Amino acid sequence: MRKILFLFAAAILSAGGAMAQSNITPAAPGVTYGKTIDAQGAVQLGALEQQLGTDTAYAGKIEGKVVEVCKKKGCFMKLERTNGEAVMVKFTDYGYFMPQNIVGKTVVVEGNAKVTETSVERLRHFAEDAGKSKAEIEKITKPKKDIVIVADGVVVVK
Repeated sequence: MRKILFLFAAAILSAGGAMAQSNITPAAPGVTYGKTIDAQGAVQLGALEQQLGTDTAYAGKIEGKVVEVCKKKGCFMKLERTNGEAVMVKFTDYGYFMPQNIVGKTVVVEGNAKVTETSVERLRHFAEDAGKSKAEIEKITKPKKDIVIVADGVVVVK
């Protein structure tokens, strides 16, 4: 009997996770997530990198191409850099999530960007959420100093 109850509970929890992702509006030009914003006045991600070379923080709009999204529930995404690496975008107070089909889309995010150091534990957590293999996760052995964006809102541009 306990086994049946356990299986039933597990089925409900996994269905709830799938339903949460299915309630997110699919990415298409003009769709916004979080705070409603527009694309006017956005800086390109490359320009942000240059600015953060001299300033400690940036507040405003940033445009970039999405190369990765959290596979569990869309709780973060990453924007493509010119050097092939990616910039982490988190969402204010986990107040909204991204659909899986946002990968490959160009977006504008509005919020705050700063250079931070991310711990090994946190990097491994993000890698796990992104669906990386156990071998890839185990290769993460050093903290990473990089740009992190906390976005209040996101709009899909194209």
